[in-house]
Amino acid sequence: MKHKSKKLVSIFALCSLLFALYSCNGQQVQTLKSPDGNIEVTFGIKDSKPYYSVLKNGAEIIKPSALGFLLNENDNFCCDFIILGTENDSKDETWQQVWGEEIDVRNHYNELTIKLQEKGGKKRILNIVFRAFDDGVGFRYVFPEQENLKEFEIADELTEFNLAQDFDIWSQQSRDKDYETLFHKRKISEISDTVNTPVTIELADGGYALIHEAALIDYAAMNLYNPNAAGAGLQPVPESNGQGTDYKSAPAGATLKADLTPWSTGIKVYAKTPFSTPWRFVVLADNLNALANSRVMLNLNEPCKIEDTSWIKPTKYVGIWWGIHLGYQTWGPPSAKHGATTENMKKYIDFAAENGFDGVLAEGWNAGWDSGYVVHGERYKFAETYPDFEIEKISKYGAAKGVKVIGHNETGGATINYENQLDSAFKFANKYGIASIKTGYVHPLLDYKERHSSQYGIRHYRKVVETAAKYRVMIDCHEPAMPTGWQRTYPNLMAQEGVRGQEYDAWSDDGGNPPEHTTILPFTRNLAGPIDFTPGTFNFNNPAHNARVHTTIAKQLALYVVIYSPLVMASDMIENYKNRPEFEFIKIVPVDWQKTIILDGKIGDFVITARKDKNSENWYIGAITDENARDIKIDFSFLDKDKKYVAKIFKDGAKADYKTNPYPVEISEQEVDYQTVLDLHLATSGGAAIQLRIKN
Repeated sequence: MKHKSKKLVSIFALCSLLFALYSCNGQQVQTLKSPDGNIEVTFGIKDSKPYYSVLKNGAEIIKPSALGFLLNENDNFCCDFIILGTENDSKDETWQQVWGEEIDVRNHYNELTIKLQEKGGKKRILNIVFRAFDDGVGFRYVFPEQENLKEFEIADELTEFNLAQDFDIWSQQSRDKDYETLFHKRKISEISDTVNTPVTIELADGGYALIHEAALIDYAAMNLYNPNAAGAGLQPVPESNGQGTDYKSAPAGATLKADLTPWSTGIKVYAKTPFSTPWRFVVLADNLNALANSRVMLNLNEPCKIEDTSWIKPTKYVGIWWGIHLGYQTWGPPSAKHGATTENMKKYIDFAAENGFDGVLAEGWNAGWDSGYVVHGERYKFAETYPDFEIEKISKYGAAKGVKVIGHNETGGATINYENQLDSAFKFANKYGIASIKTGYVHPLLDYKERHSSQYGIRHYRKVVETAAKYRVMIDCHEPAMPTGWQRTYPNLMAQEGVRGQEYDAWSDDGGNPPEHTTILPFTRNLAGPIDFTPGTFNFNNPAHNARVHTTIAKQLALYVVIYSPLVMASDMIENYKNRPEFEFIKIVPVDWQKTIILDGKIGDFVITARKDKNSENWYIGAITDENARDIKIDFSFLDKDKKYVAKIFKDGAKADYKTNPYPVEISEQEVDYQTVLDLHLATSGGAAIQLRIKN
């Protein structure tokens, strides 16, 4: 991990960073500005209650919003504060990602720490740390070690985001156990349910805001609800309870309040000082490219803790998977259709080696499955294979051909059973050269009791990632808590599901993912971290269900560029790739990048994404549209002005239509340079995928 840091220490710089104001009505105000001065965070105390607000270019984005906690059910820790003092700091450093959408990440911020103390009672202390970046703000609560606050419970976090207007917001309902629902656009005032973060907000000036959290460690995930809506949130909302904002007088429809995922006891968080919460952050971007390229979340996480990262490698793979979802195969014996057998694995390894893939995923290889889909996780054993899956033979066969086995550890949500086997499971993986493990937690509750995004679940997921790092195993977590940037600290956490992925196109009762789904994900869920979406399906026939893939083949190709992940699957059964010339794009597209640009797009309508290969000068472009056919222009002005390129284009063929004729793909080549503007027609739910290589 390369690292360079530059500390701003001059008195002039520190003075310009922060200034304090004391108004005549006794309101204490502290102001923090971003390094470029365009974003301003104000912290204040009014009537002994802390609040913050955010402006960009002088325009208010977040109006004064409540801060604080309710502890131990009836202990207000929010409304009797004075400022003891402040500290300020700043940093300007550049660090390099082990893998990612670009190599170098600049971490440039100004920081303000507010030290608060209760005026009366126990005079407990609470610190709030703010960081202002050029593209957003973050803040977290810090509970210092102190005599009058040791072990405690958080019954509610009172953090609010009081938006300046009733903006349009893209969100999904948080009550689903694993975030496998669709995103919808509505006004903030129309939110009557609880939604998970991230949420993406379309601002009135054409810009965007993203609200999410970073470094979620030993805490409950933050959801949001509108406290002004009737019946809002998972918890009762009083009209005026003395706990921060007076909801009755709050601007109608503008406020989103934190709602932490509780334990089964109803308590949100069990804590002991010293203790820090995750960061709450808001990205403020002028356009979709700036939104997609913000690294505020990663910068709010700790630096990499793995000294030798040479074993962590982005991977493109095939697997025994899609046929199981379609019903052609099963996860476990006794069944003649058992998918993960020695014979099938060798066949898939041969295909991977011949076509340049790095690995083969095996699902249903370990003891505990039956011929159906088992969700009783206490049955699973993670270092014991079925007799027809001969791991030693398979691993040696793969090693001889340069292909790794990717294991699957379905826990059924039985985290205690899994934790009891973690060391043996990862020792087993290490012994047989299993480079990465796909974990799963399909039960609605962990250990039949706790929610995935509760503090209980967060503790478990973190333990898995840290233990895997000890054994040099990469993790692809399915049914996770929503990602919050752990991959900076533990880059062996490669990808997570937490999305309604392409598996829904195999069996979903509603028929599969709608065409606009993948035009929304790059600017919502994908902003929380890499997605294991599993694109690459070529055969849309489904004999067992009414569901199907709602794209053209060309759109399936484009998804490899549009949706980001360093672990990427070619989802279909390998026989469906034979004699298909368009399969070439899946073979050549990289999975690690040195630069990313959103060339054009509109959330829910279309996306055009360009990425530069980390290991060459080649660029790749993916363009996709929703259910509407669309004529687009691709402007190549981002290319090197001194070079000519050959564009290999895979686009929707004549008469392509995702409902009636999804298969035609037209492949062509032409010379382009930085002055070229390419006109393309995208079919209904169609797309185009392009490789740009330097002309010799």
